[in-house]
Amino acid sequence: MKSKVKRVAERLKGKMVLFAISLLVTLAVVLCYWIGVPFLNLMELRSLDLRFRHRGPVEPGPYVVMMNIDELALDKIGRWPWPRTKVGEVIEKLSDAGARVVAMDIVFSEPDVNSSLKLVKKLGREVESVAAGNRELKKLLQREYRLADTDSQMAASIRRSKAKVILGYFFHFGRKVVAHLSEKDIEAKWEAIRRSKIPMVRYTSPAALNVKFRTAVLPESNIPALAASTKAAGYFNVFQDDDGTVRWMPLVMKSGEDLYPTLGLQAVRYYMRDAMVSVTVSDFGVQSVRVGDISIPTDDTGRMLINFRGGTETFPHYSIADLMEGKIGKKELEGRIVILGATAVGLYDLRVSPFAPDFPGPEIHANVIDNILKKDFMIRPSWASAYDLLAIIISGAILGLILTRVRAVVGLLAAIVLFSANLYVAYFFFRDEGLWLNMIYPSLEVLAVYTTVTLYRFISEEREKRKIKGAFSYYVNPSVVNEMLKNPEMLTLGGVKKELSVLFSDIRGFTTISESMTPEGLVHFLNDYLTGMTDLVFLHDGLLDKYMGDAIMAVWGAPLEQVNHAELACSTALDMMSDLKKMREGWRAEGLPDMDIGIGVNSGPMVVGNMGSQVRFDYTVMGDSVNLGSRLEGLNKEYGTSIIIAERTLELVKNSFQFRDLDLVMVKGKQLPVKICELVCRKGESDPRLDILVPFNEGLSAFRAQDWDRAETRFKEALETLPTDGPSALYLRRIEDYRASPPPEDWDGVDVKTTK
Repeated sequence: MKSKVKRVAERLKGKMVLFAISLLVTLAVVLCYWIGVPFLNLMELRSLDLRFRHRGPVEPGPYVVMMNIDELALDKIGRWPWPRTKVGEVIEKLSDAGARVVAMDIVFSEPDVNSSLKLVKKLGREVESVAAGNRELKKLLQREYRLADTDSQMAASIRRSKAKVILGYFFHFGRKVVAHLSEKDIEAKWEAIRRSKIPMVRYTSPAALNVKFRTAVLPESNIPALAASTKAAGYFNVFQDDDGTVRWMPLVMKSGEDLYPTLGLQAVRYYMRDAMVSVTVSDFGVQSVRVGDISIPTDDTGRMLINFRGGTETFPHYSIADLMEGKIGKKELEGRIVILGATAVGLYDLRVSPFAPDFPGPEIHANVIDNILKKDFMIRPSWASAYDLLAIIISGAILGLILTRVRAVVGLLAAIVLFSANLYVAYFFFRDEGLWLNMIYPSLEVLAVYTTVTLYRFISEEREKRKIKGAFSYYVNPSVVNEMLKNPEMLTLGGVKKELSVLFSDIRGFTTISESMTPEGLVHFLNDYLTGMTDLVFLHDGLLDKYMGDAIMAVWGAPLEQVNHAELACSTALDMMSDLKKMREGWRAEGLPDMDIGIGVNSGPMVVGNMGSQVRFDYTVMGDSVNLGSRLEGLNKEYGTSIIIAERTLELVKNSFQFRDLDLVMVKGKQLPVKICELVCRKGESDPRLDILVPFNEGLSAFRAQDWDRAETRFKEALETLPTDGPSALYLRRIEDYRASPPPEDWDGVDVKTTK
């Protein structure tokens, strides 16, 4: 019972160690998640891109079209920049086609390079004295001034447009840009965008005023003439992640005390008929960004995660050349938001998106606008971090528990299932719910736990295997060792009780034989004999328990389970006697003395296991059944036999072997009699002893009935057939003794042994 409890405790200890390792790995992964390892964060971003590509393109809403300054437009209209009058003409064409909003992904920060205003003014100054007294000439000069001022003409086109025109600009973030500018120039640039700031910003507390936004240094705004034509303007800065890919769009930017909207947010605002844009800022950052009745999910800094619709040209793309020639009109543009930007080589604002490495910058704004109007957002929810941590911890705990109970192959299958489950759950929420949950860290957790625990188990098992090889390689067949290596637990200190078979063999008169030999000759003789006998033990998958001088002790049924342990032991005993005859011939040729052996085989309950201390122990068997096997070997000298087995062994092998009943004995130390038999041969084999079984058995029955005369007659008949039969001769001697000194009246035929 104690040994069983100890084994259970050892197994439990091993499982606890494995589970503790999985917990340590889990804590390490949680720490990495908390710190934010750059490489792993980059891998998560790449996994998000893969999710987009695996999901594939989705149909955008009917809100946005792209109006491009492409190669065709440059060929037909001329190289960029075009005269502002031409840009004004484009705006008027879009207005006439019914566009609701025109968003300019272009900034006009300098006066028109195509303008002749300076020349006209110079000529005007030269004829100013003449014009002062000439009304017609003065009107002519004023008309020329207007025609030459192309910036003002574009501004006029913007004011006349039925479509709401949103001017674009961009922010500078480095302070070097303001070093060469005067305060007047700086103020003019800010003044140009001031009317476009977000009108409603609510801070929930004084601490919210200290929330950090992406803060701009200076806008690169449109010239005053254009800026004054509309209060609608938005920045078109696009920001990339550390790996160069655009995934976020900051909807608001801070400069001074004010917040400014992006081009896309402004486009949505005016598409919704001048809807109110508001921002709420709490202690932890941006709490909400709203346009009209639409609440836009953002992170704490006001960034919106872009739900990309697909690759390039997912939205309708048109050339300005086709617009100017009337090839597109109301059918394509009416009621739409038109984003006007450059896609021609050399003007192309190239960006990297999850779908493409050469994604047009203007189309990023189209994706933002479509996300907002369709309310089809990709969200990194506020509870995502809690989910990520739970996924890491639960994955580690489940896999840790599984790996403590199963083998490596099953553990690998469990790891694959958990790994796949984490990937599927993250992708499911992405595809069906528009949620971004971490895919890398939970998957890394599964890989890390499985790899670490498996590596530890491999190292531990290799250590145990080396221990088993060291303990058993000289005592069992190598094939048995290989089987044992599959279950190293059996080498733990302690024992179990199970039915086994044990074999003892001993050389008759070894002391006398050894005295007649030189030490060298004796060693050679013993090595030759023990090698042959040991090979037979291994051949029948037995365990060589120990050598005791010239004696051999072997066990079957342990350490491997062997249902036929008794048959294996008996087969070994018979083969030992058969090989001994061949050895004798060799010994005689070498002039060595002849010798014989006795073998005892017994089966029964025995305690088997590692006996000894933690420092040194032996795998062996103990118990009464073992002791009886040793006694049986010794009885061969008395009965004149070679192999004696006990009653339990007989029950297990009676269908496979021939035997004869020898006696009922009570060996020293036992309180109950034991039936012993002589193992003769395998069934189907011939042996001289089989010819005397009938007279011997009849004689034995008469002997136990105290019919001495009949018993004597039958034993003599057996000796006439087989003169060397030891058991018959023994019983004839006992008959003489009992005639001289009869046994008691209650005698039951049991022979009591007084020596071991």
